[in-house]
Amino acid sequence: MDIPQLLIKLLIALFCAAVADVLIPRRVPGGITGLILIGLAGIWLGEWGFALLKREFGLSWAVLYWQVQDVLIVPAVIGCAIILYVVTAFMRWARYGS
Repeated sequence: MDIPQLLIKLLIALFCAAVADVLIPRRVPGGITGLILIGLAGIWLGEWGFALLKREFGLSWAVLYWQVQDVLIVPAVIGCAIILYVVTAFMRWARYGS
């Protein structure tokens, strides 16, 4: 992977995390850096989950195959939403548990 591909993946991660932030309106820790990290983790989780569902259940909806630069957009947004929810839930739990 070269530098332009990495920058494009970072922009896609930022976009997917921003969409997840709109879907789950919570305070994102770390601002832009937090969004990028949540986006990268969400892309990984979404593509892994999509591959698992495709292999186990033969999931083949056309909307799930939309991709930009080999990143599946819909599974990435879903993965980002899951990661964002889990991260903010743990942060809230840690704040109230102390």
